[in-house]
Amino acid sequence: MRNYYYPFLSFFLLFNSLSFSQNPQQSQNDELEEKKDYGRFYGGVESNLQYYLEDSGLESAIVPENPLRSNNYLYANYTYKNWTAGVQVESYEKNALLNYNPKFNGTDLGIFYVDYKGEKWNITLGHFYEQFGNGMILRAWEDRALGINSALRGGRVRFTPNYNMEFTALYGRQRSGFGVTSGDLFGFNADFFLSEYLNLYEKNQDLSVGFSYLGRYESFDNYSQLQSPDYNELTNAFSLRADYMWKSFYANVEANYKTKDGIINVQNLLSDTFAEPGNAVTFNFGYSQSGLGVDVSLRRMQNMGFFSQREPSTFTNFEGDQSTSFDYLDTFINFTPALTKQHHSLLANIYVFQAQQNTSFEDTQIMRAGETGGQIDFFYKFKKGTFFGGKHGTHVFLNYSNWFNLPGKYTFNPPSYDVDFFGRGNKYFSDYSIEIKKKLNNSWHLGFNYINQYYDQRLLGGGDLVRADIITAEATYNFNNKRSLRLELEKMWAVGDREDWFGGSIEYNFNENLSIYFWDIWNYGSEKAEERVHYVNVGGAYRIGAYRVALNYGRQRGGLVCVGGVCRFVPESSGLTINFNTSF
Repeated sequence: MRNYYYPFLSFFLLFNSLSFSQNPQQSQNDELEEKKDYGRFYGGVESNLQYYLEDSGLESAIVPENPLRSNNYLYANYTYKNWTAGVQVESYEKNALLNYNPKFNGTDLGIFYVDYKGEKWNITLGHFYEQFGNGMILRAWEDRALGINSALRGGRVRFTPNYNMEFTALYGRQRSGFGVTSGDLFGFNADFFLSEYLNLYEKNQDLSVGFSYLGRYESFDNYSQLQSPDYNELTNAFSLRADYMWKSFYANVEANYKTKDGIINVQNLLSDTFAEPGNAVTFNFGYSQSGLGVDVSLRRMQNMGFFSQREPSTFTNFEGDQSTSFDYLDTFINFTPALTKQHHSLLANIYVFQAQQNTSFEDTQIMRAGETGGQIDFFYKFKKGTFFGGKHGTHVFLNYSNWFNLPGKYTFNPPSYDVDFFGRGNKYFSDYSIEIKKKLNNSWHLGFNYINQYYDQRLLGGGDLVRADIITAEATYNFNNKRSLRLELEKMWAVGDREDWFGGSIEYNFNENLSIYFWDIWNYGSEKAEERVHYVNVGGAYRIGAYRVALNYGRQRGGLVCVGGVCRFVPESSGLTINFNTSF
């Protein structure tokens, strides 16, 4: 074990000893005394380690100079009455896992905070996470799988005069690596729950409205090329929203606006003149009752890229490839997930859509200013005893999603655009799917899925136009309440890019604590011989009490890894991965 693990391990052992070493003596007199409140100490440890290996069968696999890499997190919190304090120590030794933010380097204190929470007041100093509305103008959050930690370092005050209204004011700078960015963020949020005031509960209705503001101030002194910019150092963003529910029907709408701000060019630099405001409208409505559900999500988004630091940081990796902080989802103030179906199929996640919130002029043929589109989810359960329902019923899921560039007039030099509010431009992506789940008896569960995808890589980062059809079939056999076997087969027929794929997986659960799996996806249809490879993985997981350890050995297909509609790129690699986490 290397020296840089010793402080981390010692810190963990010290906290465990403090939390479990109390052994108070008992006496008859003590039983009569009121138990003293010493507060509560809690936290956890997470470690993700990967050893990258040479793989003669995978020519594109990347093997870094330091093949043993790890991401480690120790978080500890202490609560006493209305007060809570906490820290998160992070260790990326000797380097972070491949394609994580290069600013995650070494071992340091990543998060610290003190929080007071009373009946009406909640005050936080240090780092904190926050979201206004649907996150379109602000979301500070953490997702370790994606390499995101956009916590704000500063102060936040939340006032709740009663349970029908809440106000939040904040100031901070956004975390980037172990430091913060150059932009100052000021925010205010108000939520009003109106149902009681309007006597809506008696009518099975619910109504709430909200308003948010976020300002980002960044001095132009940071950008020497700017002489007389056509925008201000302070950029303002506003949000209005409403949520309504009546019996089984629900609807919510949110409108966002961002004042004029500079847009970076293909060299990732600002100019004096290329600047535009941004806006977004999101509308979601649906109906849900037992055995039936419909959900519709529509969104139009224009130039809503919002960053705590206008120009990205640039990096050069060990292979000489260049990247920016934007490639690692760093300095993003807002949250714009793709509104598409999240498939569990391995092959259906090869071509995944990312929300297009930014304005980008890559060349004379590829110019975009946002996105417009939506998705429809439909669910129906055929009842037991019917022709399609059978003995146990049948579940059917339909999904339809379409996304397009904004229509209008685009000029490459000098860069400008004039887009229409309604209509649609060039098609980015579509995904149509049907999923059927059937329980035959207490032992057998079957599933079938058909997916049709359209993915225009020419507009989304470079590559071919891809049209794909995917089918999957799965079966799960339950030996008893704890032991089960699951088998899945997948097939993709594709035109463009790497063409056809075939895949399969098998998973065996011994009980709720131990499971093992094997899966393989094979790109047999590629025109390039070096791409016709198997991506084989084998592994398992074991859990006992608060401890969980997982092991995986195999090949990583290069591409996007997504969580909740937000994605990061991972390179092709081969190796051994160990994950460990626990809480205390």
